[in-house]
Amino acid sequence: MFDALMISRADGVVTTRLEQVDPTALPEGDVTVEIDHSSLNYKDALAMTRGAPVVRQFPMIPGIDLAGRVLHSDDPVHRPGDQVLATGWGLGERHWGGLARMARLPGRWLLPQPAGLSARQAMGIGTAGFTAMLCVMSLEEGGVTPTSGPIVVNGAGGGVGGMAIMLLAQLGYQVAAVTGRPQLHTYLTGLGATEVLPRDTLSPTGKVLETARWAGGIDVVGGETLATMCASVQYGGTVAACGLAGGLALPLTVAPFILRGIRLQGIDSVMCPRPRRMTAWARLARDIDPARLDSMLHDARLADAIAIAPRILAGHIRGRTVINMV
Repeated sequence: MFDALMISRADGVVTTRLEQVDPTALPEGDVTVEIDHSSLNYKDALAMTRGAPVVRQFPMIPGIDLAGRVLHSDDPVHRPGDQVLATGWGLGERHWGGLARMARLPGRWLLPQPAGLSARQAMGIGTAGFTAMLCVMSLEEGGVTPTSGPIVVNGAGGGVGGMAIMLLAQLGYQVAAVTGRPQLHTYLTGLGATEVLPRDTLSPTGKVLETARWAGGIDVVGGETLATMCASVQYGGTVAACGLAGGLALPLTVAPFILRGIRLQGIDSVMCPRPRRMTAWARLARDIDPARLDSMLHDARLADAIAIAPRILAGHIRGRTVINMV
């Protein structure tokens, strides 16, 4: 038997409890992993408190990230004792996820833990850092360099935003961090932000083109703030969009695209192909500043996750929450 958070639904009511689970109940997969560390993401918090639309079937073990040791493998790529990690692929949504002591999953979902990163560090990075690196790579591929000008990062107090600031600063970019929490100023400048701006910096003005302020942007919110960001990017710039907390609608004209030649790149970290995952994680292992990463991390036990989840949704947690299973 192993400990796991289990989300259940009965008569339309969603509950999350810490339970003991029999390993024979694990879903199909060719690799069984003993999990050392996981993380608690915004999506996990939504799943644990509301169920839908994140959870697609019940009961469900949440957790979109996991890192640990291979116990059994029918996949020739992975051998018992290997240190591995997994993010995305429907973990915690369609397939039992990482907020448990054990998981069984397809071997193709697993990556070797990058050299130089501990399991705790890998989960401190997790989906948030992986997504942030995909955003940074898209800026680079769009021709945006540290000499192009400042980069604006929205939702700076969250995991993706903080990771993006840290990575961009480490690579030599000037970073403008946008947040609705002015009390995070010291924290964000510690991650490498060169300036911290209020949320209304990206409020709509009704103009089809705003003053061109930034060489590129990373947006985790969507909606009107993404539209304003696109309208504020310099000629030839790139915006990477990876979130929708502000809504699915995008009230935007074609003006930034045909008059300034900007690029809007969508970022998907869930079904991202394995070769690009490998590239991104190799970059993360190389480009992450361990001291800055540690300043973002909060450690918690599995039993603590239920109480922490609503605080994440309320915006009371900054940075990244790492769940230690050991």
